[in-house]
Parts: sequence; structure tokens; C-alpha cells
Amino acid sequence: MNEVINTINKRVSLRRYKDKMIEKEHLDLIINSAIKAPTAGNMMMYSIIKITNKNTKELLSKTCDNQLFIKNAQVILLFLADMRKWFDYFNICDVKDIKSPGINDFMLGVNDAIIACQNAVLAAESLGIGSCYIGDIMENYEKHKEILDLPSYTFPACMITLGYYPDNFKKIYRDRFEKEYVVFEEKYQRLNEDDLNKMYKYKEEKMIKNNPKNAKNFGELIYKNKISSEFSIEMDRSIKEWIKDFTG
Repeated sequence: MNEVINTINKRVSLRRYKDKMIEKEHLDLIINSAIKAPTAGNMMMYSIIKITNKNTKELLSKTCDNQLFIKNAQVILLFLADMRKWFDYFNICDVKDIKSPGINDFMLGVNDAIIACQNAVLAAESLGIGSCYIGDIMENYEKHKEILDLPSYTFPACMITLGYYPDNFKKIYRDRFEKEYVVFEEKYQRLNEDDLNKMYKYKEEKMIKNNPKNAKNFGELIYKNKISSEFSIEMDRSIKEWIKDFTG
């Protein structure tokens, strides 16, 4: 196993950080690695916002589903899908009959942003700096737009918290689904009832039966905890607001 593959396989989400500022050299390496990520047409349809301000981190810890560990991160990196810069540049170039950014630009920007973010995550991990993805940045459209001064034709595709691993931190690795249920040959394979029961069997076995949601099985538990939860409904509402600029 080479160093790159080892870094990928040894990473875990980190929500507790050493009380130590991230060295400038390390942060530069992380951001430069992000910028080297593959990008559609070499257009780099994304922007990165580096957040270190204590008050901003405090606000985001509340607006991102009250996850208080966010404020303790040394650095937060927000990756935006960003067509604002290109659209402004087209106007400066006096391009005639400019088409407003569409949903295709939105998707390419999201792809670019997430790919760059994962580069940052792996670069950080290789330097002993842990990270955690914060999907809740897509919620609270009005608040996040104001806090971060986000213009039209931008979208917070993903956000990560960064900090050095604490001393003597014990990594706990979560199981993944077996490859046979994730990797298909040549075309999509819809799983039947038997396949799905086998796929989720180990989740069912580990599930706490006396759970707060009174769920009778793992599927119902996840649906109640995730899909139909308040944060999920709010995320759905906010994303619809974010993409209005791109859908006309």
C-alpha cells in the first residue's frame, strides 16, 4: 500500500481538535493542493473562503445544526460553486447576448468545488490535520448568504473544519457497504428485496432497538433521523432558494 492509498484509508472524520494553530506552511499546502484538483474545462468554477474569525465560527456552529465543535476548529474552508466571476468577466469582455448561468453551470461548479475540497481533505490528512465535512452549510439560505456575503450565482457546495489531531487520538473506522452493492458492471443494477436485506443486514444487527425514534428497523430509523428530519426539510428549502439564480 503506497502513501497516497494509506492516507485515504486511514482518514476519519475529526470533530475534536488540538489547541494549536495550523501552521501557515501547512495551510498553504492544503489550499494549493485543492487548487490543483481536476476542474471542468480548466475553468475552476469555484471559490474558497478561508474562515478563522472567532465570531464567524461561532455563528456557523449555530447555523449549521448547532454542531458546537465547528467553533473549535482552527480553520474552516468553504468551497463555493461560483459562476459569479465568469459572468462578470463575460460582461467586462463585452460578450453579446450573454446567457445567464444555468443549471449545467451550477452542477459543474458543484463538481469542481467538491473535487477541490476532497483534495484539501487528503492533503490535510497527510499533514496530521483532521477534517470534517459540514453539509449543513447548504441550510439557512438567508443567514449564510448574509454572514458570508454571498452574491448571486454562488452556492456553498461543501465546507470542512480543520485542526490537528489531539495527542493519543484513537481512530474509529466505520464500516462501508460491500462492493457488490455499490459497484456495478457496465450498467445500473437495481437491487431486489433480498439484495437490500443482505446489504443492510449488519446495520440492522447493530441498531439499538430501544431508540429515541421508536423505529422498528434500520430503514425507518434512517428515514426519521435523516430524510424527514427538520434539518433535511430546511436543507431542501434552502437549496431550492440557492438554485433559483441558475434556473431563471
